[in-house]
Amino acid sequence: MTLLRFLDVAGVAVFAISGALAAMRKRLDPIGILVIATVTATGGGTLRDLLIDRQPFWVTDPTYLAVIIASAIVTIIYVRFGSPPDRGLSIADAMGLGLFTISGAKIAEQSQLAGLIVVVMGTITGIFGGIIRDVLCAEVPMVFRKNTLYATAAMIGASIYVLMPAQIMDRNSAATIAIAVIIGIRLAAIYWGITLPVFPVDQSGEGK
Repeated sequence: MTLLRFLDVAGVAVFAISGALAAMRKRLDPIGILVIATVTATGGGTLRDLLIDRQPFWVTDPTYLAVIIASAIVTIIYVRFGSPPDRGLSIADAMGLGLFTISGAKIAEQSQLAGLIVVVMGTITGIFGGIIRDVLCAEVPMVFRKNTLYATAAMIGASIYVLMPAQIMDRNSAATIAIAVIIGIRLAAIYWGITLPVFPVDQSGEGK
C-alpha cells in the first residue's frame, strides 16, 4: 500500500468515526449516523476532486464507502457497550484533519499544481467534511469556533509539506512530519486553549 493510499483510507476511517460520534451526540438513528459519517469522510476530498477536474475518489474506488460503513458500525458498537473519551470527537477530528490535509496536498502535487494551490487544496480536503458535518448537526462549524486553530493547523501543515526541500527529505518523510505538525497544533489548541488573536469591532465600527 502506498503512503497516499494509506493516508486516504486512514483519513476516511477517522473522519467517519468523528462523523458517527457527532451524529450519536445528536441522538440520530443508524441511517442518520451513516449519512453524517459518509459526508464527513467524503466531503473535503469530493470538493477537491471537483475543483481539479478529477472524478471523486470514492466513485472510482468503492472501497472507501466500505471503510466508512465499517467505521460507523464499529463506532456505534463501541459507544453502545463502552464510552468514548470526553474529547473523543475532537481527537478523532484532529487525526482526520492531519491525514486528509496531507493526502489532499499530495494529490494536488501529483496534478502538478502550483505550491500555493497545493496548500489550498490540502486545506480544503482537511476541513470541508467537518464543516458539512457540523452544519448538518446544527453546530457552529469547528473551523469558526474560538480556540480551535483548525484551518490554521491545516494550512501550516500543508505549507510545511510544500516547502520541505526534496534535496533534504523525501516526500513521504515530509508528509509524515506535516501530519504530525497538524495533529500536534490541533491537540495543543484542544488541551491548552491556544488560539490566534482576535480583533473585535465595537458597534460604532471602530476597533477596540
